[in-house]
Amino acid sequence: MPSFKRVAILSLVCAFALGSFSARAQDGEPAKDHPSVPRFPGMVMLSGTETDFNGFDFQISADEKTKRAEGKSWEFEYGLKEGARHPSPLEIVRNYANQFTSRGGKVLYQASDNSVSTMMMPLGGGERWLRLQTNGDSIIMNIIETAAMIQKVEFSADEMAAQAASTGKITLHGILFDTAKTEIKPESNPVLDEVAAMMKKSAGLKFRIEGHTDNVGAKASNLTLSKGRAAAVKTALVARGIDGARLTSDGLGDTKPVADNATDDGRQQNRRVELIKQ
Repeated sequence: MPSFKRVAILSLVCAFALGSFSARAQDGEPAKDHPSVPRFPGMVMLSGTETDFNGFDFQISADEKTKRAEGKSWEFEYGLKEGARHPSPLEIVRNYANQFTSRGGKVLYQASDNSVSTMMMPLGGGERWLRLQTNGDSIIMNIIETAAMIQKVEFSADEMAAQAASTGKITLHGILFDTAKTEIKPESNPVLDEVAAMMKKSAGLKFRIEGHTDNVGAKASNLTLSKGRAAAVKTALVARGIDGARLTSDGLGDTKPVADNATDDGRQQNRRVELIKQ
């Protein structure tokens, strides 16, 4: 780690309050800062990465117990600028802790020497997690904003046809909906296009569209939701030129899980659309 000298600048409290740090790459730096978790004043970025989906094990107790969070991910390493004022680890941790607790969050772990800390705050329907590792001269920052992974790889039309022929059904996780909604999200269009292409190539194919949910919420609501989502898929395929007589739709709610609803990954697997060959 290069050593950096000190220079006094605005306090981090002012930066948080006034939003004076912008989420952009500064001259000569490798990445943009996180849009809502700013760098500590007087720091220069040494490395930075951002990924759409990753996981990190956050320490949450002195006995090294951890909790895994998955979602959009950032990792940064910062060092002091030449001439910058030397902050204490406690000053750094306290400033970030104040930011998180002011937004309904909490500090889950803080080492006795303030070298490592873990914080979490609510963020929409998920959470923002932060791990700080610092000795005052440098900061390593890991951030996860929790979310289920968006399935980016799905079957092609030919692969879907082959699966339908061999198993009698096609399971799709790439048809996406907002929580408790039946409107199909735009990023689902490539999957729907492939389904429509498959059915156009094989004019004799007919399917029952089944909607499935995880077990979060009331069973009756999940059943209604799954039926609405299956109907929305049928409507989307008809809009792509598929004869509605070749499609029926139904929803089974949370009655047929394929994975453990006790985990985020399991719930994600259970939220699915299946095409059952008729």
